[in-house]
Amino acid sequence: MEVADGQVLKEQTMRYLLKQKFWSFGDDFTIKDEAGNDAFFVDGKVFTIGNKLSFQDMSGKELAYIRQKLLSWGPTYEITRGGKLAAVVKKHLFTLFRCKFTVDVPGPDDLEAQGSFMDMEYVLTRGGRRVAEVSKRWFSWTDTYGVEVNHTEDPVLILASVVVIDMVCHGDGKRR
Repeated sequence: MEVADGQVLKEQTMRYLLKQKFWSFGDDFTIKDEAGNDAFFVDGKVFTIGNKLSFQDMSGKELAYIRQKLLSWGPTYEITRGGKLAAVVKKHLFTLFRCKFTVDVPGPDDLEAQGSFMDMEYVLTRGGRRVAEVSKRWFSWTDTYGVEVNHTEDPVLILASVVVIDMVCHGDGKRR
């Protein structure tokens, strides 16, 4: 349920904390829940062509695998779960005013990410409905940002998509 100004009620969302960092091959990092507990581990694969990441629970079970597609127009990543394609995250190359990403999931329920990706202030929508928000404003630490996910959404898919967007926008020394 949403309140009048469009903000999702807190009890209906899950919030996760991510630390911004310079991406390079082999980067590993932990995603925390809003209480500061380790929730997920992202294992960067070394000695590979293109970015490859394993998104895991804290016991080491792989929940999703992220792989960069090398022969495509613009930055494109595939997210697989259990060996099946779960989503393709693609940056729109030709947009007039703002950068946009599409998270193409099987079926008609694609996600779209819009906002200020360089500032880590953007929303993910599905059919015009806000399903997640990425923001630095919740934290006093400049290298930390939060991802607030609607309770009806798959947090692994949302967080894996956010990791891809972070790699595309801030990888290879693109940070300000």
